[in-house]
Amino acid sequence: MKNILIVLLILCSQILLAQEQPKWQGKFEQLDQMLPTPNTYRSSSGAPGPAYWQQQADYEINVEINDETQVLTGSEKITYINNAPEPLKFLWVQLEQNIAADKSMTRQTSGGSIRDSIPAKFLATTVGAYNYKGGFSIKAVKDAAGKDLTYFINYTMMRIDLPAPMKTGEKFTFSIDWSYNINDRMMVSSTGRGGMEYFPEDNNYIYTMAQWFPRMCVFDDYEGWQNKQFLGAGEFTLTFGNYRVKITVPSDHIVGASGNLLNAKDVLTKEQQDRLEQARKSFDKQVWIVTQEEAAKKEKEKSKKKSTWEFYAENVRDFAFATSRKFIWDAMAVKIHDKTPLAQSLYSKEAVPLWSKESTLAVKNALEVYSQRTLDYPYPTAYSVNWVGGGMEYPMISFNGRRPKKDGTYDQRTLERMVAVIVHEVGHNFFPMIVNSDERQTTWMDEGLNSFLEKETIRERYPNFDYSSNTPKGIVNFMKGDKSIMRPVMASSDNQGSSFGPNGYNKPAAALTLLRETVMGPELFDKAFKEYATRWAFKHPKPADFFRTMEDASAVDLDWFWRGWFYTTDNVDLTLDEVKWFKVKSSQVDPEKKNVKTKEGDLASKGDKNAKASDFSQGAKEISVLNTPDAAYGDFRARIDDNAVRGKLEGKNLYEITLKNSGGLVSPVIIEWTFKDGTKELDRIPAEIWRLNETEVKKVFVKDKEVVNVVIDPNLETADVNVSDNVFPKKPAENKFDQLKKGN
Repeated sequence: MKNILIVLLILCSQILLAQEQPKWQGKFEQLDQMLPTPNTYRSSSGAPGPAYWQQQADYEINVEINDETQVLTGSEKITYINNAPEPLKFLWVQLEQNIAADKSMTRQTSGGSIRDSIPAKFLATTVGAYNYKGGFSIKAVKDAAGKDLTYFINYTMMRIDLPAPMKTGEKFTFSIDWSYNINDRMMVSSTGRGGMEYFPEDNNYIYTMAQWFPRMCVFDDYEGWQNKQFLGAGEFTLTFGNYRVKITVPSDHIVGASGNLLNAKDVLTKEQQDRLEQARKSFDKQVWIVTQEEAAKKEKEKSKKKSTWEFYAENVRDFAFATSRKFIWDAMAVKIHDKTPLAQSLYSKEAVPLWSKESTLAVKNALEVYSQRTLDYPYPTAYSVNWVGGGMEYPMISFNGRRPKKDGTYDQRTLERMVAVIVHEVGHNFFPMIVNSDERQTTWMDEGLNSFLEKETIRERYPNFDYSSNTPKGIVNFMKGDKSIMRPVMASSDNQGSSFGPNGYNKPAAALTLLRETVMGPELFDKAFKEYATRWAFKHPKPADFFRTMEDASAVDLDWFWRGWFYTTDNVDLTLDEVKWFKVKSSQVDPEKKNVKTKEGDLASKGDKNAKASDFSQGAKEISVLNTPDAAYGDFRARIDDNAVRGKLEGKNLYEITLKNSGGLVSPVIIEWTFKDGTKELDRIPAEIWRLNETEVKKVFVKDKEVVNVVIDPNLETADVNVSDNVFPKKPAENKFDQLKKGN
């Protein structure tokens, strides 16, 4: 017993010692212990494993919009296929419209404040004063035989209990009937993302319908059911499947939706059908299927008849649609290798002339650039639909903001924002509609990657735009913000607070820009990024899959990069602390003894030897280079030619720079040297220079010409939050960054 007690005491002391001495977390330490362990579902390379699986949900839906009461009524049949290696006793279905219900979790937990002279609209939003009753009204949930199924609604989630467990490979078919009041987006905008816009001038509506039907939750190998409540910020996690949807609306409406229109002959005139076919062959300009004059006529007549539009979408994760009699419709074909998807735009007269000139072209540009960088766009169409607000994305259709003024004029800023929104939302077809990440948890995996490619599209196709968003330069103000309220990129979507926008969109996009342009180089980055997209097309990737794939496909160790940019709130703040200028002292060589003739005092320097120089006015410090003592060679018998070394360096300029890292985020070092003759030279040092000392490093450079100015990060590539200490001499009359600021 005594021996056992001694052993226990030793073990306890070791545990306490380990607790007192936490494991060192170096910035270059590998991420192995932070990432999930690879398995047969997700491999160590970042690719899907040999046993990877995912579920499937197929939908047959009938839906009708009442244009008089603004009520949507629907019925759906869902066929759920269990490919999981385990049985399922129940299913989870998402009910996002319930975010607008009176007692929703979002409404109960949303903050708010009141002030004197507050505008009525803001007060009404804060206290819920609008006369609107939101949320799904579930009429029935039945199995394939028409028998009622037991279900329970938990805010935005509905659990359906199965009559018997679903085994691997089995299918289960059930139906749901429902309805809800469509929200006016001007008043109630938090109901998922969709809704209607009312136009009092002509008493008509535009309906942009999203999250409008009960949808299956994702069940995967990573966390089982992804049934985290929809609170508004964290968006949607969805299962791939096939959709056949019939949409009943007034017969003078035009409908755009996810998928192929199957019954054009039933809902379009002969002339409209001919124009649509003409658009499929027009690659250089758009064709108007519905003109402004035709739409204006329908606005006034308002048909009382109904038509049913039928669409089919294969292997998509969601389905959205837009409908209105106000829609003007233009389209053109896009050539992407052997595919010719149709770029289409729907907009009202209020959006002309801006949209008639730019929308469909922006769709085309996005499809072409994204396809080049990832994978060929696989779907038959891509719509851009005008609404009020920002943008929102769905498979093959997106809702995009910006309109000209009432007189039809618009400024450059409006044009640039509109194009950027359309490119961004159309780009979401790739992330997350095809590369299907979990938006509820990791916003950056779709918004961040997409914002990066948005920037690349603008850079390639709109070079004259004033665009600095999603770049290292553009993220500086956020990076140097208040760390006490800042969250890392990897924080879950609903817990980001004020960091949501920058962390979801701008910071990861800026990080990828830095990764491509500065760390990896465009060619290597593009190959790795394309590999990720093709590996995970039509699958459900997680962050580790992206991180591992980028390294696996490039042979670049990026753990330091992911750790700093995605897991911390550190920033880049490098300081060019000191620059010392040396020259090797000229000397005479004794041809017999091969020794350097030196005198005492050769190493003497000017002024206080401990003072840091602030410029080059004191000239170079001359140094003597001695012969190498035998002890330095150890057991080696050979010797270097000391005179050859001295001869090679004679007349050269040696610069020893001292760099300090104050921000904590390790970074590549870009050094611009300006020489006395006015020429410049750039040195690019990998971030690994910090691997042995993360706070201070020294490095020596040999230059043929005399240097008059040294600048760190001269082109603002690294998101350095304080460039004022990146220059030597310390106080030039006007440094390069002053010039850059003036240029902006």
